[in-house]
Amino acid sequence: MKFGVVVFPGSNCDRDMQYALEHDLHKEVIMLWHKDKDISMFSTNDCIVLPGGFSYGDYLRCGAIARFSPMMQSVIEFANKGGKVLGVCNGFQILCESGLLPGVLLQNQHRQFICKNIFIKSNESSPLKIPIAHGEGRFYADKKTLDTLEKNNQIIFRYCDEAGNINEQSNPNGTLRNIAGISNTFGNVFGMMPHPERATSTTLNNTDGKKIFELLNLN
Repeated sequence: MKFGVVVFPGSNCDRDMQYALEHDLHKEVIMLWHKDKDISMFSTNDCIVLPGGFSYGDYLRCGAIARFSPMMQSVIEFANKGGKVLGVCNGFQILCESGLLPGVLLQNQHRQFICKNIFIKSNESSPLKIPIAHGEGRFYADKKTLDTLEKNNQIIFRYCDEAGNINEQSNPNGTLRNIAGISNTFGNVFGMMPHPERATSTTLNNTDGKKIFELLNLN
């Protein structure tokens, strides 16, 4: 599997993602500039990554301007053909703004930027320690959408405590139903607020981020 990492003005985790994929996961990575359109070098077996940061300075809404970049038009077409797309933090926000994922990311409940290690889990994993760093990571959608996400198993990660308990105390930002990440209906587009690329190195004493890529079949 080959990876493309999109670089927007204001991206600040693009090189972190590149390094994690190349050096820790041993993947081929091609950096993609936001003003370009050509992604013909990728097949639907490959993955395009929208990294974290503050695309276009988040001057309108997080991800709202990046959604209209030339590269995103190609990414949307790629996803609609079945290609895999992963959005992390600001990338998750861009996916929601572009309509590739439902819902929206709102300001954290306590209106403060949060930067710390938290725990998340999927239906198939034990708790994984992954860093978060966001000011607008509170996932919101109407009840019908939330119920559909539940029914279709589209909630891929929830915030939990170290023992795996999903409760209010383990929810860092007030997100509905402790949602940390979701997928689209077809299971080829993934968005998550925590940063797996910051947890793939033994130097940092944390490689739980590698398990994220395994759980999403991005390996």
